Amino acid sequence: MSFPRKRESKKEFMANKPEQKQDQSQSQAAKKTVKAKKKNLKGVTSGIATIQATFNNTIVTIADKQGNTISWASPGLVGFHGSKKSTPFAAQIAATDAARRAKELGLMSVDVLVKGPGSGRESAIRALVAAGLHVTSIKDVTPIPHNGCRSRKKRRV
Repeated sequence: MSFPRKRESKKEFMANKPEQKQDQSQSQAAKKTVKAKKKNLKGVTSGIATIQATFNNTIVTIADKQGNTISWASPGLVGFHGSKKSTPFAAQIAATDAARRAKELGLMSVDVLVKGPGSGRESAIRALVAAGLHVTSIKDVTPIPHNGCRSRKKRRV
């Protein structure tokens, strides 16, 4: 009959394997020294800013004219949590962040497409203008059902 092996305490475990810890710290240091390649836009100065404003969140995406995403931001990415994500202020901060990143890459003017019923619609557009992007046009692309989905069958009594 075999008995289960006694578990080592954390101190004993760490004392047995110090070389692994050093290897991990060296590999992390090597990863940090590798510089990320900076994205560049070859001559792209105009694009499309899509603002998706739901009741719980606002997502701002800035893309070029072909639809390739340049930058995006949301209140969660900027640091808001819970019900604060649905506020106009959170949408404003997110739009400013996305616009700042796009401007760093050389974007100057955007067409704005707004989708959804959320509270961050107007404040996000104002933030794009305040960040220095030239807004060419604003279009509402919220999907609206023209006839709705098929209704339930009639109730027979």
